[in-house]
Amino acid sequence: MTADELTRAAIDSDDAFIRELGRTIKEELRMTAAEFSEKSGIPASTIYKLLSGSREPNIKTLRELVRALRKMEGTEKPEFIAVIAARPVLDYITEKKLKVHGRLLTVREYSATSMEDAIVAAIRAERDGAKALVCAPIVSPTIEKVLRIPVTTIMPRDSLIAAIELAAKKMG
Repeated sequence: MTADELTRAAIDSDDAFIRELGRTIKEELRMTAAEFSEKSGIPASTIYKLLSGSREPNIKTLRELVRALRKMEGTEKPEFIAVIAARPVLDYITEKKLKVHGRLLTVREYSATSMEDAIVAAIRAERDGAKALVCAPIVSPTIEKVLRIPVTTIMPRDSLIAAIELAAKKMG
């Protein structure tokens, strides 16, 4: 995988990064630096400076390069938010794509029926590439300790009141 090789080279050394970037553009993608710049959206001056060694790669540029390479390779993962809940709660999710602050995000469901299921689902969601996670408040403190992505909690105010009202009706 070209993007992964470039990342490994960047970690090894600046020289390894320069060699791998040049090899990737010329041999793997069969492009010139100018063509790669146009296709990736990364300024040509940045690409030329990196290839010549007159500029060290910073983390922002490395992320842009990896994102562009993954897109060209077809291995780009769409951003998504994981929602962990019991199946009846997940059945209420009608939108699988949401536009939030101008970004189109995918909502991916992970069903859980116990605390253990929720923790396992959270770890699986992060491994699947989730950018954030939504779960019940009873499990969120534990999940926050094991994940590196943002975790938010479901606060079912309206459904809690409805459940209390239903319980009151059942009491007689």
